[in-house]
Amino acid sequence: MTLDDTDRAILAALQRDATQTAAAIGGRIGMSQPATWRRIKRLRDEGVLTGQRVALDAQKLGFGVTVFLGVKLATKGRVSLDDFERAVTAIPEVQLVEHVLGLYDYRLRVVARDLADFERVLRRRVMTLPGVGDVEANVLLSEERRPGPI
Repeated sequence: MTLDDTDRAILAALQRDATQTAAAIGGRIGMSQPATWRRIKRLRDEGVLTGQRVALDAQKLGFGVTVFLGVKLATKGRVSLDDFERAVTAIPEVQLVEHVLGLYDYRLRVVARDLADFERVLRRRVMTLPGVGDVEANVLLSEERRPGPI
């Protein structure tokens, strides 16, 4: 699908706040509500817009620590990737599971209440998963959210 400047403006507006109405977005970009709504519908129908998400503030919910884990599977032949993925996605503190190419097989985003809570999650949940070998932890110090290129 080819996107024009209007499509990109609509996508940028929705990326900032997906709860905006077509009328509000159209008012900002100089289009009528019906024309903006038709564009949004086309972007959904074409699969460019795949849903709406709510961003939660982990700190305000009591999760003060975010850690990125690099996980290398020790026994790739004996444990399937599906087994590992099924087990790791069942851990509530694991927010994101990415199968990656490089030094590690997986990159996980894990939230915890504090470092002691993270240690508990690491020892009792992550390290006991099928096939886990080497693990490297990187604690998030700060995060700047930027919308991706459109």
